[in-house]
Amino acid sequence: MNTPRTVLDRWMQAVNQGDVAHLLALYAPHAVLIPTFSNRLLNTPDKLRDYFEKLGSREELSIALHEKTLLTQTLGETVFALSGIYNWRFAVDGELLNFEARFSYLLDLALPAPILHHHSSQIPRMV
Repeated sequence: MNTPRTVLDRWMQAVNQGDVAHLLALYAPHAVLIPTFSNRLLNTPDKLRDYFEKLGSREELSIALHEKTLLTQTLGETVFALSGIYNWRFAVDGELLNFEARFSYLLDLALPAPILHHHSSQIPRMV
């Protein structure tokens, strides 16, 4: 059975393996993605595919969860909000860089593709 955490684990595993098909299979057909590395709202399977294919072409791409930041909220019998902080890593001009990002998901575990909404943004510097 899916739990919010298993959905997140499957999503991170797909990112780390560069498995765009598996990533897309986690998003409902009408899902909205507000992505970490784009200024556009993505709301179609084709837009999500283009984004993940471009991101997946980055050298040494990986993602890791900051475990202590993970929060799960139950919103209904099968509906959950999941939030926390993860760290993206990939090479830019041959240099491996880290990008910390906060994230939130709206999940309906009753659906075969449980991600309804996903927002991820780089953590801003404190001012």
